[in-house]
Amino acid sequence: MTDELVRVYVPATVPMLARLREHGLTAAQAHAVTPALREWYAEGDEEELEYVAFTRAAQDALQLLRADPAAPRRRVVVSADLPARAVGSSDSELGSSVLALAGPVPMSAVAAIHVDGAEAVEDVAAAAEVVADALAGDPDAQFTVDGAEDHELEWYDVTELDVLLRTVF
Repeated sequence: MTDELVRVYVPATVPMLARLREHGLTAAQAHAVTPALREWYAEGDEEELEYVAFTRAAQDALQLLRADPAAPRRRVVVSADLPARAVGSSDSELGSSVLALAGPVPMSAVAAIHVDGAEAVEDVAAAAEVVADALAGDPDAQFTVDGAEDHELEWYDVTELDVLLRTVF
């Protein structure tokens, strides 16, 4: 019997990527298309729902950057396909895309890596500084965070991890 795979979007930082090959990606939670997200976004197709979950992971990456001032100022989202048994329960709040992760995400589960390009660094740095204020409802801080979200994350194949790390560090 095969275990169904769940596509998850894990917020990360560049230093977390540096540890991926040896230790996996350690994160308590990720984002995915959950039943609560499906119910909230009833009119959306699968692609739109995936984009919402991905975008929320990118937003969470800003909080990780805020907590790690030494990390390069680039949001990172790792797309991975995990067995359903490796994913814990989801937040049941309507519209939530949050899932608990049962353990580190192994390199073998990674489908793609998404990282901000060099042109986004200044906006991402500014957004990481004020992301907590934006979450608390500060409209000026939200404007700054929105500036970072205007940048699309670049897509990298998992085989490009070493090249990516050399260019970002």
